[in-house]
Amino acid sequence: QVHLVESGGGLVQAGDSLRLSCAASGLTFSTYAMGWFRQAPGKEREFVAAISRMYSRTKYAESVKGRFTIARNDAENTVYLQMNSLQPEDTALYFCAAGLVAGIRSVPNDYGHWGQGTQVTVSS
Repeated sequence: QVHLVESGGGLVQAGDSLRLSCAASGLTFSTYAMGWFRQAPGKEREFVAAISRMYSRTKYAESVKGRFTIARNDAENTVYLQMNSLQPEDTALYFCAAGLVAGIRSVPNDYGHWGQGTQVTVSS
């Protein structure tokens, strides 16, 4: 059974940084594309960043480009999201997702496995 466990969220001030981690188990991690999504209260889940299997190509939402960095460590079955220059609009529940797909995917339906999320709150 696949498990994805996010960690690293918290309450920070605008301009601060956080690094989210997602530990995966129950899957051959290196064969999965990984993604980060977020959902703010009253809003739909939105794409944040994704990283492909094999060559670790990356893709970012325009709203986080230049501030967030996604990376993966296949030896540790972990994907990370480094978030710098956080802003109040980044406040959301952040989810890790895994998809047995090729390429870089930004659509939630491309991912078959999801974590429970970690809360990120940025105060102004």
